[in-house]
Amino acid sequence: MKCLLSVCLVALLAGAIGHVVEQSANASQESAPMLQPGVSVKMAGANNAQPMPEADDADAWIVTVTADGQLYFGVDPLTPGALRERMIRTPRKRTQRLYIKADARASFASLQKALHAASGAEIESPVLLVSQQSTSKPGTMVAPEGLEVLLDGAANPGAKTVVEVNSAEGTFTVKVDDEEIPLAALHDRLLQIVQNKKENTILLRADGRSKFADVAQVVDACHAVGATVVVAMPVV
Repeated sequence: MKCLLSVCLVALLAGAIGHVVEQSANASQESAPMLQPGVSVKMAGANNAQPMPEADDADAWIVTVTADGQLYFGVDPLTPGALRERMIRTPRKRTQRLYIKADARASFASLQKALHAASGAEIESPVLLVSQQSTSKPGTMVAPEGLEVLLDGAANPGAKTVVEVNSAEGTFTVKVDDEEIPLAALHDRLLQIVQNKKENTILLRADGRSKFADVAQVVDACHAVGATVVVAMPVV
């Protein structure tokens, strides 16, 4: 009798534990955000990006630029022209943002194709998604982070300072108003400019063969001093 009672108690206890574990698993699944499927790339690094949790929404607009220059809207590979048409035809909310996930090794020319498509779809301020150093514990869900930029034509009368990036030949050079400066000195130079001028807009130009990772560093430095980055859009 005692043996039978012990067996029953063990069975009840096992059932209760299983129910608790199942409830915990279900709760974890319900609380975890649904990550939008996408194309994997090597993200460029940054230190001053802002959280962009909406980039993980199921209806988020994600344009991916792979290392070899292929463009994707979501998981669909498209030509630059088709990408523009897709964004024009796809219904969007007034607050809809465009997130561009470019591979760190992608050329700036490839990124420009995505930016031109965005401009043609009347998107003025896309967000460049980047990977930022985080102090979060391993296993913790971290929201996507990005650097917002503005799109403009080749000439921007409002931008008083021009920053040029060139890493086409393997050597990373930065010019501020035609003066070449070391990358390590860029932050201090930009801070001085922002503090001395009422205009805090930076017009960014980059050689088409430069890597996105290098361009992202400069955009990041501009954000660090509170400057607005306008990406020069040459006529194509």
